[in-house]
Amino acid sequence: MKTKNLLNLGLVALAGMAYACGGGESSSESTSASPAAASPEPAKEISLEEKYKDDPIYIKGLEKIKGSDCQTCHMVERKIVGPAYADVADKYESTEENVETLAKKVIQGGVGVWGEVAMTPHPGVSEEDAKDMVRYILLLKK
Repeated sequence: MKTKNLLNLGLVALAGMAYACGGGESSSESTSASPAAASPEPAKEISLEEKYKDDPIYIKGLEKIKGSDCQTCHMVERKIVGPAYADVADKYESTEENVETLAKKVIQGGVGVWGEVAMTPHPGVSEEDAKDMVRYILLLKK
């Protein structure tokens, strides 16, 4: 008899843990046959890494950015000290003229376009590496 009570208590405890961990979540959606319930789920958003995993521009630019100090001041979708890469991509079209202009800014530094905090110059970065980094950044348009 005691074993049966312990087993029942264990099952109740297990069910409670499953519920607490999401096993018993209820949804605010109704189960009635409404048009919204019958429509397919929206397309799942894929990550940039998945979207561009085979793109040589993405691969080369990301590799060069990871090998630099860029991530000290920039993130893909969030402003730190400097603008988010996605904000830069939204501001500038991906043209060869903009790639050249922005690559020069990477090398020479600058101030005023994104506020009063100066971007540190990177004279040790080659023009070709800076262009690869900029091409990568311009892929990240929202």
